[in-house]
Amino acid sequence: MDNKIEQLAQMLRESDNIVFFGGAGVSTASNIPDFRSSDGLYSQKLNKQFTPEQAVSHTFLMRYPDEFYEFYKKNLIYPEAKPNACHVALAKLEEMGKLKAVVTQNIDGLHQAAGSKNVYELHGSVHRNYCVKCGKRYDDANYVLKAKGVPKCEKCGGDVRPDVVLYEEGLDDEVISGAINAIAKADMLIIGGTSLIVYPAAGLVNYYRGRKLVQINKTATSADNIANLTINDDIATVMREAVELM
Repeated sequence: MDNKIEQLAQMLRESDNIVFFGGAGVSTASNIPDFRSSDGLYSQKLNKQFTPEQAVSHTFLMRYPDEFYEFYKKNLIYPEAKPNACHVALAKLEEMGKLKAVVTQNIDGLHQAAGSKNVYELHGSVHRNYCVKCGKRYDDANYVLKAKGVPKCEKCGGDVRPDVVLYEEGLDDEVISGAINAIAKADMLIIGGTSLIVYPAAGLVNYYRGRKLVQINKTATSADNIANLTINDDIATVMREAVELM
């Protein structure tokens, strides 16, 4: 493993246009559960007539708003979560001028909390909310978290919903365009903490045309056989050690 960490560090030294593409595994060291592992969110038994995947769908929000917000507040907002070593390492790489963008499937805002500036949030953020009636913004997760039942707009009384992409909803065109452009121009792409099975997000890595593709994940993924370097280990530890070696 030490040899692979050194390989990663050397690739980081030689690169000046790095893009990081990450998923739920990036935030597990911050005590935010992922979705598809054996103890992840989607393996939970709710003892109700719906699954966790159904609970984060557009249809569910429209039909059962009270149940949606009950589930959302309990399982998708983690106000006590702090950036971990991976978030910090990526922010350092950006500060050094090497990392040009973070493309994330996460909605927790921890990359920005660690200091990263250029972050493409494919699935939105729990820290952004808006009134579906008048459009008023509420850029604080606590507004939703502390509301009783369905959060209401202070201005017009309409429902306030999180600016996150639910199942059955499309990704933001501007965010997708920015992420694709960053990946296409990168001289190094690091894929980390993602199973690469959620589309269309996972398909964005296909826009990479460079020769330094790194895959870091605890378990095998579809990118392992095409990556120039594959590391099956904890991404927080790997990124911290690699950046320290630079």
